[in-house]
Amino acid sequence: MEHKIHQGRNVKRFREMLGIKQEVLAFDLGDDWNQKKISLLEQKEVIDNALLQQISKVLKIPVEAIENFDEEQAVYNIACNFSDNAINNNGLNIQNNNSIDKIVQLHEEKIALYERMLKEKDEMMMRLEKLIQTK
Repeated sequence: MEHKIHQGRNVKRFREMLGIKQEVLAFDLGDDWNQKKISLLEQKEVIDNALLQQISKVLKIPVEAIENFDEEQAVYNIACNFSDNAINNNGLNIQNNNSIDKIVQLHEEKIALYERMLKEKDEMMMRLEKLIQTK
């Protein structure tokens, strides 16, 4: 089943993501545009290429983004690639662990290791002193 890209809906999505009101987009497109015309444009499944070029310049996004953006595919990609703290970056799975927590954990492990080493050193010194005293 072929899923068609709805270019008008994509214009609306990008406009909203950029925080641009319909009135502002209409003003930037020229005198023959108004809010009502933008609303009708956003309902069109296919938009004339010349108009897409003009809209892309106003929104400062590539024409291809408007022509190819598929919300279902974007949601699928986000669901697959952004789980908990994992981010899929060019096929590399990078875990974004909190660095400060990791440093604190390593520091605590280092202190515990030093304390064990000191305890073993003290025990060894006591054994050596006993050996010396018995001779």
